[in-house]
This record gives sequence, C-alpha cells and structure tokens, in this order.
Amino acid sequence: MQRIRLRYTKRGRLRFTSHRDFQRAFERALRRAEVPMAYSAGFTPHPKVSYANAAPTGTGSEAEYLEIALTETRDPEALRAMLDESMPSGLDIVDAVEARTSGLADRLTASVWELRLDGVDVEDARKAVEAFLAAETVEVQRKTKNGLRTFDTREAVVELTAGPAPGDPQGDRPLDSACAILRLVVRHVTPAVRPDDVLSGLRAVADLAPPVPAAVTRLAQGLFDEESGTVTDPLAPDREAATAAPSTAAATASATAPGVGTA
Repeated sequence: MQRIRLRYTKRGRLRFTSHRDFQRAFERALRRAEVPMAYSAGFTPHPKVSYANAAPTGTGSEAEYLEIALTETRDPEALRAMLDESMPSGLDIVDAVEARTSGLADRLTASVWELRLDGVDVEDARKAVEAFLAAETVEVQRKTKNGLRTFDTREAVVELTAGPAPGDPQGDRPLDSACAILRLVVRHVTPAVRPDDVLSGLRAVADLAPPVPAAVTRLAQGLFDEESGTVTDPLAPDREAATAAPSTAAATASATAPGVGTA
C-alpha cells in the first residue's frame, strides 16, 4: 500500500555493529513503534525490508539506505521520528521519503568516504595519493571465500585527496599526534573496491602504512554525476515526484472522504 525509504547512520562505537546486528535492532524498533509492516508470504513470514549496499562492519556511515513496505499509510517524517526514538543512539534514522520512483539500488553507484589516518604525516599522505593517482593500475589482493583474489583498485577511484584533520567530532581519537584525512570518491563496481582496498593500494605504490587502523566513515552514497563530479542524493527523485503529486496518505484520505466521487 505504501513504501517508505529511509536513510540511517552508524556513528561512534555503533560502527562496529554488523549488518545482521542492525537488522535485529531495526526489526525491534519496527515492533516498538507499532509500524504496520507488510510481511512476506510462506511458512516463515518476515517484514518486507529491503537493504541497499550496507557499509562493511567497522566503518561508520552517514548514508545507509533501506526501504520498508507498509499495509497502512503513514506520514514519512512522523514514522522516521518514532523509529529513531526506538533505535540505539548511534544508529539514527535521519531521513524518510515516500517511495515515488523505482530503482533505489540503481541510484547507488558511488560513495564518498573519509579515512582518518592517525600517526600519518599529511605530506606523506599527499605523496602517496599522487603516486596512486599517477598509476594506470594498482593491483591488490583480498581474501574471499573462494580464495585469494587479485584486482585493480585504481579504475574505480574517481577522486582521492589528502589533508589535515580539522578535529574529532566522535571524541574517540587523539589529536596530539600526526594525522591525515583522506577523502575518497569511489564507484560501485564488481568486484567492489572498499576503502581498505585503497589503503592496500597506497601501501603497494608508496609504502604508506598507518601505525593504527584507519577510522573510516561513509559520508554519502548515491548516483555519480559525471558533469559535476559529485555524488547526488538518491532520495531527491522521490522528493521531486512528491511535489508533483499528492502522497499516498493524502490520496487515500481524499478518496475515503464523505461525498467524494458521488454525483
């Protein structure tokens, strides 16, 4: 009857939650908020929730997306607020729109990442970035369930820059030592090129090896605009469509109002 698309975050220590952990927390929130969920058919019905391109365990994110199907209409913003109250702090529901277009997953073609490299001098990071961007190919290896796989990371990288750390909003990283911030824009390709693959590539071409694991945060994901070189908001088409037509809730209320459709 109605589909709602949500954007949620993984912040602070909650970045270490797995996708399965988030699923359990979200389904509990749906029950607490008494959301009228649509369920699948079969012997083990489950709520109709579609997740799109979840971030790896251990990485933070400001831009994770999912879609839910409802049996009754709800105001998207009111639903978002109720769900956010029912979620653990750090797993925050920050945006909601009524699905007015198809293919949300098809609009997630690139991501913007921030990589915090504690103990790495900014100039060293910049030199490594220059070497990476100058290379035609940067092959790395990753262990998969089918064994060790070798693939190129350079082709998927649209943008890679290095700069100083402005501060630590999470409050869980020291600021009294060298620290470089990498900003990475990467296309979603097959096989997927992850931030840790790019770090492996920087180590391969420039011997850049942070003394501690990098703190990685996805800042945005969406459709990559070739003309502007930016990653656009994947929920924007639904907002634009909503301004051109009434919402499902409004249409239902209008259709059931007394006197509507009578001579």
